[in-house]
Amino acid sequence: MKEKVKNIISILKKEFPDAKCELIFFTSHQLLVATILSAQCTDKRVNIVTKSLFQKYKSIEDFANVFQKKLEEEIFSTGFYHNKAKSIIAMSKMILEKFNGNVPNKMEDLLLLSGVGRKTANVVLGNAFNKNCGIVVDTHVSRLSQRIGFTKNKTPEKIEIDLMEIVPKKYWTIFSHWLISHGRKTCFSRNPKCDICFLKKNCNYYKKIKNEN
Repeated sequence: MKEKVKNIISILKKEFPDAKCELIFFTSHQLLVATILSAQCTDKRVNIVTKSLFQKYKSIEDFANVFQKKLEEEIFSTGFYHNKAKSIIAMSKMILEKFNGNVPNKMEDLLLLSGVGRKTANVVLGNAFNKNCGIVVDTHVSRLSQRIGFTKNKTPEKIEIDLMEIVPKKYWTIFSHWLISHGRKTCFSRNPKCDICFLKKNCNYYKKIKNEN
């Protein structure tokens, strides 16, 4: 399996040399806000919302002190706006009160923040602090990991554990960006473009459908 992963990494590296976090941010707190907003929402929509949001609220204090109803109106189009606004405000207040206004750069501390689960913490640690503490498992990473044959598990937590065992730690952050890029370009949820996929020789899903046909 590790040899298979090694081959796939070398291919993904060539195919997506510019793969990166699609959320636009300039500070670790902005990335936290954007990642919370990205739940059940596209990165494209989040970037549209945060473009004006980050111009208006320039500091952690600004987000901590905004009226929740006001913030709800401004993030409405990202969906689940009530819970997201509540989490963003509470998260910002906690950073000010418990972490002296600095976004924590340790997994255990990030997980104390309102609205921050392991996936969000991995996004922030990997992309804001360049720390490979885990692997982000979103819908694309989950789907591709199962299809290719990296895991038989269904939950993000278990999939992450399986990936961390076979993917070299130095690639943990970029690996999800590669899979997300491939998922958006070729390996769709419905009607994946298996015939033109450059990973098909390494993919269990392709071998299965090929045998069926």
